[in-house]
Amino acid sequence: MTSSSSHAKHSLLISDLHLCAARPDLNRAFQDFCTQTAINAQALYILGDLSDAWVGDDDDSATAALIRESLSTLTRAGVSVYLMTGNRDFLMGDQLAEDCNLTLLPDPSCVDLYGESVLLMHGDSLCTGDEEYMAFRAQVQNKQAQQLLLTQPLDQRRELAASLRAQSKSANSNKAEDIMDVSADEVLKECRQHGTRTLIHGHTHRPAEHTHSMRSDDNGRDSIRRIVLGDWNDKGWYIKACASALELVSFAIAPKVGK
Repeated sequence: MTSSSSHAKHSLLISDLHLCAARPDLNRAFQDFCTQTAINAQALYILGDLSDAWVGDDDDSATAALIRESLSTLTRAGVSVYLMTGNRDFLMGDQLAEDCNLTLLPDPSCVDLYGESVLLMHGDSLCTGDEEYMAFRAQVQNKQAQQLLLTQPLDQRRELAASLRAQSKSANSNKAEDIMDVSADEVLKECRQHGTRTLIHGHTHRPAEHTHSMRSDDNGRDSIRRIVLGDWNDKGWYIKACASALELVSFAIAPKVGK
């Protein structure tokens, strides 16, 4: 999945921006990232939770408008935009894709990045040790439940989203850190299933690069490379992919001004 545009031959990957009205600094940083950085790429891959709470493609909030305009700016400039939904914005769908001329990616998706097969995921499905979350995930990923939710008025959907965010924050505060991280066994299973040795994901908010051995006795000769994107907070994170490297990059985000 590469663009035919004349931009420099590199692509960018981001995840977990959690854009919302309460964080105008993040909204501004995303606009700047699109117009100053991503616009020079062949493609932008978004691996979930671009929005902190997407209540449907009919969302008429200022943040939703900013997202549509920023993504449309990229696609109008010839940048290919690929969008995978996360646990906060799972209601992003076909209308948004049409409005912004972007491509929706299923989770997981295997893509070719300059000759290297790379598995892209949001990352929450890898956290199998968190049984409570996995049960919740199964509910919200149910397509019938999603369609039923979309029949509700926007205000009711916003109230539900706020309630779910509060419940999630409360539940996570009582969980051990390792429970909310990915399962190494699940990482290996997904990579074997897709025939790839490189995995990129977000969700955990733990930016880093890891190596997973395929066998206990191989001394790392047959391993999985896993790169985790960070969430945007005081720093922004992206991966720059080109023919020679996959580089995890961070940059400072200017603090919000005023209230």
